[in-house]
Amino acid sequence: MLARNAESLYWIGRYVERADDTARILDVAVHQLLEDATVDPDRTSRVLLRVLGIEPPDGTLDVWSVTDLVAFSHDGGSIIDSIANARENARGAREVTSSEMWECLNATYIGLAVAEKAARSLGPHEFFHYVQDRAAMFAGLSDSTLSRDDGYRFLLLGRSIERVDMTVRLLLSRAGDRTSSPAWVTVLRSAGAHDTYLRTHRGALDANLVAEFILLDRLFPRSVFHSVRVAENCLAELDQRPSSRVGARHEAQRLLGRARSELEFLPPGVLLEDLQNRLMSLQKTCREVSEAIALQYFHAAPWVAWTDLHHNRNGNVQVEGEA
Repeated sequence: MLARNAESLYWIGRYVERADDTARILDVAVHQLLEDATVDPDRTSRVLLRVLGIEPPDGTLDVWSVTDLVAFSHDGGSIIDSIANARENARGAREVTSSEMWECLNATYIGLAVAEKAARSLGPHEFFHYVQDRAAMFAGLSDSTLSRDDGYRFLLLGRSIERVDMTVRLLLSRAGDRTSSPAWVTVLRSAGAHDTYLRTHRGALDANLVAEFILLDRLFPRSVFHSVRVAENCLAELDQRPSSRVGARHEAQRLLGRARSELEFLPPGVLLEDLQNRLMSLQKTCREVSEAIALQYFHAAPWVAWTDLHHNRNGNVQVEGEA
């Protein structure tokens, strides 16, 4: 597969997942701001912006100002910007994506203006639900129309790494909360894990159980552990050469394997101890894995400029800089 196509598929996966996760997080936060009069809108909005890696502006923030910034803005990091970037990557990789995937992304982008108009009339939840529904449609079309080849693996790899990063950001926003804080329910709802968690733990709401479920659960597809393992399997399948007899061959595989092992063999009941540092380490791993993947798969060798020819002492033509 051409490096540019692989890179486009990888970033399509990341951008669609980023739009979906941002809509989920913002939907729950806005619902909390509108329903609970005891919540400070400015403080909650600033925490949300820090979670998403967006610099909070000057002045007091409320429901609509944070929604404008995170959802409707055309600056980097917004929902609209993520969908636009996913669409542009799909435009440049039409030969390795299905027509259904392109049509879904294109229609989603075109429909953003109508969804925004409806949100300003009926409430921001209309826009968030539109983005979540379209992201789910795109994921379903990708799973049902792409062959399980390298293109699909790059798409799934990008989706998984972005899911780890966004889930870690979500947990970082609550790392210092009391174990009895109702904010842990907000974490579950933002991660799309509320109903599944209640069925798994029979309704028991405990901060340690919530953190364990979102970070370590092997069966829940949006957990950090599950996403890390999917990304690790994608990298193993992308490497078609014979297995190495000693350790991981590539840096990205080594980093993901270490992160997965640290999560998998963590002693029970100690997750909340030093949770913030643990999450920051995972976030750093996501950055390093993305950089390693880019170096391994997307950066082609620099082209050679056949200029400055001259003859050496033996009369042979020599390229400038050649030995």
